[in-house]
Amino acid sequence: MTGGSLGQRTGSYGSLQQHLQNSVLPIQTTSVVVRKQSKMLLSGSREKERFLHRIFKFTGRRGFGMLLLGVVSVLVFITGLSAINKDVDSPMSADTHHAKYVQNIRPNDSMTSTYPESSLFYGVQDNTDNISYALNAIPVSGDHKAQPPPPPPPPAAAAVFMGYVLPAGNPCENFVLPPPPADRKRTGPRPCPVCYLPIEQAISLMPKAPSVSPVLMNLTYVNEDNSTRTEPVGGSEFGGYPSLKQRNDSFNIKESMNVHCGFVRGSKPGRQTGFNIDDADLLEMEECCGIIVASAIFGNYDIIQQPKNISEAAKKNACFYMFIDEETEAYMKNSSALASSKRVGLWRIVVVHNLPFIDARRNGKIPKLLLHRLFPNARFSIWIDGKLELVVDPYQILERFLWRKNASFAISRHYRRFDVFEEAEANKAAGKYANASINYQVEFYKREGLTPYSEAKLPITSDVPEGCVIIREHIPITNLFTCLWFNEVDRFTSRDQISFSTVRDKIMSKVNWNINMFMDCERRNFVVQAYHRDVLEHIATPVAVVVHPPPPLDIHPPPPLVIHPPPPLDIHPPPPLVIHPPLPLVNEAPRKSSRETVNDNRVVNTPVRKSPTKRGREKRSGSRRHRKTAAGSRDNNSI
Repeated sequence: MTGGSLGQRTGSYGSLQQHLQNSVLPIQTTSVVVRKQSKMLLSGSREKERFLHRIFKFTGRRGFGMLLLGVVSVLVFITGLSAINKDVDSPMSADTHHAKYVQNIRPNDSMTSTYPESSLFYGVQDNTDNISYALNAIPVSGDHKAQPPPPPPPPAAAAVFMGYVLPAGNPCENFVLPPPPADRKRTGPRPCPVCYLPIEQAISLMPKAPSVSPVLMNLTYVNEDNSTRTEPVGGSEFGGYPSLKQRNDSFNIKESMNVHCGFVRGSKPGRQTGFNIDDADLLEMEECCGIIVASAIFGNYDIIQQPKNISEAAKKNACFYMFIDEETEAYMKNSSALASSKRVGLWRIVVVHNLPFIDARRNGKIPKLLLHRLFPNARFSIWIDGKLELVVDPYQILERFLWRKNASFAISRHYRRFDVFEEAEANKAAGKYANASINYQVEFYKREGLTPYSEAKLPITSDVPEGCVIIREHIPITNLFTCLWFNEVDRFTSRDQISFSTVRDKIMSKVNWNINMFMDCERRNFVVQAYHRDVLEHIATPVAVVVHPPPPLDIHPPPPLVIHPPPPLDIHPPPPLVIHPPLPLVNEAPRKSSRETVNDNRVVNTPVRKSPTKRGREKRSGSRRHRKTAAGSRDNNSI
């Protein structure tokens, strides 16, 4: 039986080995080896049974169970402690999905610096400014296998931007961003250090020729005096009421394009277009051929902030323009801030008449997004909101965020929010715009394919910009982007953060073009944010109260103090003291007894004998002597 069973097992093993051999596995198939393996397996199984029996017998004891429980508890504690330490040491925030996909690329690649930025602190930046970093779907750890590269762009999008590599030994070669502050309690955005080249080196690195615009070479703009509304929703007379078909066609990038871009009426932008500027100002604006630094204050909403740390070369070659409306002009004249020279410090003041919109914020989007139409000969521009103060030279800003990054458009991403849907909810919660209009815009974009931000959108780092600063080169592709961005603002809400990603993604899907979305803490390094005028006035209100004398106090004099005399005391004189004279003394025999006995109608006075006072030495026998005296008295009375 044993041999038969072994033979059956041998046959089964042989068939298995034959099957494995057919599968090209290096296993020997001799029968002798099989028998030995079977005996070994039998003996091994018995040993295993005995070993398991001993283990089970030992584990039934109470001491082993307590030891095993202690070991498991220690392992669980160590695992939990390591997890806690890992969470504490890692400075993660809502955008932790960015940190897993940072990888070095070549300096000439047109990718952006996109290391994550925390909502509590500014995070970590690239160690050297002359090397860019990109977010690819390739983990940092070398243990993971590299993902396949993305598919190459279409042939029509083969254009690349001009760029350069900083030479060795430059001041920013060894720049390392310091660690974030240790105070975790301080929340909110804050600036972080940025390495700028010296102004002379930045000026020398200014590109001699414009960057290449991918696909689009010739861009013109719609001009019609009698534009009419063809759809019930969206658009304005200033923007020309573009239809949905015209809107969709404008995203089909071609070599020559004609699109709506504001200023549809009049002979040229600023002349009878609804955003009217004096001819003298227009002439000066056309003469600006280099760098433009522009801002605007409409509705007397902000106070002009003067730029600081501006080089003499920038003061001489760059143009600083501040656009204001008539309301702001009147306030500045009344406060003697605006003279006949139309200059306030470095700012050249341009007064705009006949504003097309009632909303001052929407009017501010015209110079913000359409600077290329107001300054047709400018090469580069830096837009800053009216509440911001520029504290770094324009040449250094352009070199750091455009020229060094091989980009033609740069804007900071929001320090906290990356998703359009979250941005829309935040705008509704803050009352920035009508909720129904925001909902309509978001639903419209959802039908076009807008999805929440996720890692699938990498290397795009965010869908929400912090749009108070825009740095760009005026070439056809960037001009098209800002035109179509303005059309979205004109059609939907004036909250340009909501429409930014839709326009960007539609253009990037057609051509090889990208935007440098740098960290917002870097933006806060070169502009300082002030409060709006209404907030400043609200803060200054308690100080103004102290300046003016207080109104006179209406203090009524107290009523006269009437002191009433106290009522007279009703003091009755004491009754006269009556002193009775003593009775006359009568010689009487001394009473010998106060006890009287009546006998036969006669009063007999029985004298009482006084017992002498006891002295000290007589105290002991006093009681006996008293009994004798009492007996004697009884005898006398009987007599």
